[in-house]
Amino acid sequence: MKKRVIVLGSTGSIGRQTLDVVRANPGAFDVVGLAAGRDVSALAAQVAEFAPQAAYCAGGPVRTASSPAGTGSSPAHADNSAARTDGSVSRLVNAPTRYYSGPDGMAQLVESVEADVTVVGTPGMVGAQAAMAALERGQNVALANKETLVMAGDLVMRAAAENGAAVLPTDSEHSGVWQCLRGEDQAAVRRLILAASGGPFRTASDRELAAVTPEQALRHPTWSMGAKITIDSATLLNKGLEVIEAHWLFALPYDKIDVVIHPQSIVHALVEFADGAVKAQLSHPDMRLPIQHALSYPERLPTYWGGLDFARAPVLEFSPPDSARFSCLDLARRAAATGGTAPTALCAADEVAVELFLRGKIGFLDIPRMIERALDAHAAVPVESLDHVLAVAAETRQRLMAGMYSTREAL
Repeated sequence: MKKRVIVLGSTGSIGRQTLDVVRANPGAFDVVGLAAGRDVSALAAQVAEFAPQAAYCAGGPVRTASSPAGTGSSPAHADNSAARTDGSVSRLVNAPTRYYSGPDGMAQLVESVEADVTVVGTPGMVGAQAAMAALERGQNVALANKETLVMAGDLVMRAAAENGAAVLPTDSEHSGVWQCLRGEDQAAVRRLILAASGGPFRTASDRELAAVTPEQALRHPTWSMGAKITIDSATLLNKGLEVIEAHWLFALPYDKIDVVIHPQSIVHALVEFADGAVKAQLSHPDMRLPIQHALSYPERLPTYWGGLDFARAPVLEFSPPDSARFSCLDLARRAAATGGTAPTALCAADEVAVELFLRGKIGFLDIPRMIERALDAHAAVPVESLDHVLAVAAETRQRLMAGMYSTREAL
């Protein structure tokens, strides 16, 4: 029986690679829902190819055939519907698909469709409500969105446990840990080790780091990813977020989660056990592999992307991260140790800092400075609800964008 799959963020990097996995395994999966941002043309092509039961577009309201021109409804439950984006009707016409839009539309899509697994590939907190909706319906969630667990890890894991659902690791590193732990007694785990490529600047001097441009930072040496996660990889903030994710996913204390720099990106994670034995998961740096593992779990499907040729494999190098020059990793650990809403402030501050850097408003080294100032100014309190998390994130972003921490003089 085919697994029914919803793909949130279907036109982004994770979403497109998820659909590659579906295409490569035509008898294994049935795409029942697609959700995208403003790339209406790409979404239209995906709807035409996969014919999902429902789709979401963030670009604008949905107009049905029975609605007057220029009006919209969310959701639209009639066939022959058309999504309107920026005032123009898209090519999403005459397809037997229900369309959703608006701030709650993605969660509404999830609630309207029966699925076995929902892939959350949307960045930031956009997909958090939809992920919670899926878990509350008892659907497994293949989570590639870091902020959802970092900012609301306790809420997410509690929702999964209460509804008999599973959070399936989809990052390469967490998938690696997950595979290494299979069949093992977790009480025997001494530590987890997450591998980091080190990004494009791991050997750069302080002077070179100060002069880094957005174009340089977006050229990751081994992975092809979206802009936000690529910048986070360059600052090592991404790896700090993964430490927090691993804490929630595998219920281990932070002092048992380490990071090692591994520029070849062949080893994705290692697990050391009480007797000193170490298991490692190795594969090509291709996100389709962990995505496929999450979708097909507990089975393993054949892949068409090749294995490793150890006779021709490169030398595998490992070194400790340089926290003196890449302080974002320590800032993430600081937020994790503080707990409560501190990781929310971390994520929100990073979101704003990366946006300002990409716009040329601040320098590369200003990113950790801005995050640190935001953490210094934040009074952490226990997380009460997802709405509470979203409110704290919005307040942090508002303060930053208002210039409280973001002026060059303050930095």
